[in-house]
Amino acid sequence: MCRPSYARGMADEERPQNGTGEDVAGTGEERILLGESRLRRLDPEREPAAIKALTHPLRIRLLGLLRMDGPATASELAVSTGESSASTSYHLRVLAKYAFVAEAEHRDGRERRWRAVHAVTTWDHSAMDASPVGRDFEGIMARRQIENFGATLARHESDIADGRLGREWLDHAGITDLMPRLTPESLGELKQAYEDKLEELAARDAGDARSEQVMVFYGMLPVAGRADASAAADSSPRPDSPPSAHAAAEAEPAKAHDPVNANAAPRRLTGYTHD
Repeated sequence: MCRPSYARGMADEERPQNGTGEDVAGTGEERILLGESRLRRLDPEREPAAIKALTHPLRIRLLGLLRMDGPATASELAVSTGESSASTSYHLRVLAKYAFVAEAEHRDGRERRWRAVHAVTTWDHSAMDASPVGRDFEGIMARRQIENFGATLARHESDIADGRLGREWLDHAGITDLMPRLTPESLGELKQAYEDKLEELAARDAGDARSEQVMVFYGMLPVAGRADASAAADSSPRPDSPPSAHAAAEAEPAKAHDPVNANAAPRRLTGYTHD
């Protein structure tokens, strides 16, 4: 199984915590250590049923386990998830129907083994936002990301405490939150720089025996200041009110002389997840 060294995303399920065991702004190129065949692009217009099928929490978890730990049977996944083998078998068949999983090479003829077809699932945020199914999907996946973050933190702390990870990781691992003031352009530049550096380091460490899977979560979420939001709400015209003549006269020149948008190609927003 191909396991990219950093490309985990929003709903990627953790391995069992006893030790036995995703938003990119760009021009349409998935800058990730994977070939095109390892990417699954979701299109809410063409495959709403597949997107809806993937929102089931157990299917998200099963797909994450297959991507993280490699091929498994329904019985093995039942043990990992605490579900019945009948339930995992049914949900695996649904995932197979929409080409998220497929049969893997069997160790013997007794039980079917399953593998993840792709390492990463990707989609276009603007397309998802234009579809009710897509909006529901993104909301579910974002909240799954938060759940996964908590589970990952617990696993990390357990791995450190039980000696599965060396103490040398302590000075470099951790969580932080910052609140810089940035323009949209600077936020895009920050994301690009982050992705560039992550790709560089992952490629450098790919063959290093000391490397471990590092769970990288990042969120860049602009929020309106309270005073700014209140002022904007007070000054916004009513939906049934026509714009003033002054506002109409001002709108066109601003669009024509916008130095940021003039002759600029639209930037595609793409979300990544391992589930």
